[in-house]
Amino acid sequence: MIKIYVGWDSREDFVYRVCEKSLNKTSSVPIEIIPLKQNDLRNDCLYWRDEDKLSSTEFTFTRFLIPELQEFEGWALFIDCDFIALEDVNKLFDQIDDKYALMCVKHNYSPKNLTKMDGKNQYKYPRKNWSSMMMINCGHPSNKKLTKELVNDPQVDGQYLHRFSWLKDEEIGEVSHEWNWLVDWYKEPVDGHPKFLHFTEGSPWFEEYKDCEYNEEYHKIKREINNE
Repeated sequence: MIKIYVGWDSREDFVYRVCEKSLNKTSSVPIEIIPLKQNDLRNDCLYWRDEDKLSSTEFTFTRFLIPELQEFEGWALFIDCDFIALEDVNKLFDQIDDKYALMCVKHNYSPKNLTKMDGKNQYKYPRKNWSSMMMINCGHPSNKKLTKELVNDPQVDGQYLHRFSWLKDEEIGEVSHEWNWLVDWYKEPVDGHPKFLHFTEGSPWFEEYKDCEYNEEYHKIKREINNE
């Protein structure tokens, strides 16, 4: 059973449902999809950080609780909610290498805009968007450091976590950018073809971005959900 944790934000529940639907449609194997709901994690005494004014989503920090949620065993995938799967997630898991603590797309990405479509600030920093899709080897010795106490420590900031500062560089494996295709950043065919779309610059559920590239993939799944 492949475990997939998806960032969940109370402002974008339908976006999560589109992501969830796309994963279930394309997977050839049983998967378990778990929304990372901050309120639930607070109620379970797993998350108690004060609200961070720099956080653009409710799952900015909660994604790093995944090893704890997995009881530090096995592999698990994390993706932001603004993903749409076009390819079988099992093909991504076929690339797992146990020597790594974490595997991701190592983008060289600098956002074009300083404001996101929902009005939140868009920050530039090294390893931007690396943490938006992570295959985490929860049983790796180096991930034992990633306890709920560390994730909730007010002295541990977003830079430390999103840059994977608890790991050595050689413990971070790489997968193709096609599995975290930044819409409007990567271009077909020069950059290949997307397997997982990531609407990071702006999303078709915002009026200002309704005609963005690949918007038809979102609207197709939206129609399917509405017709259920």
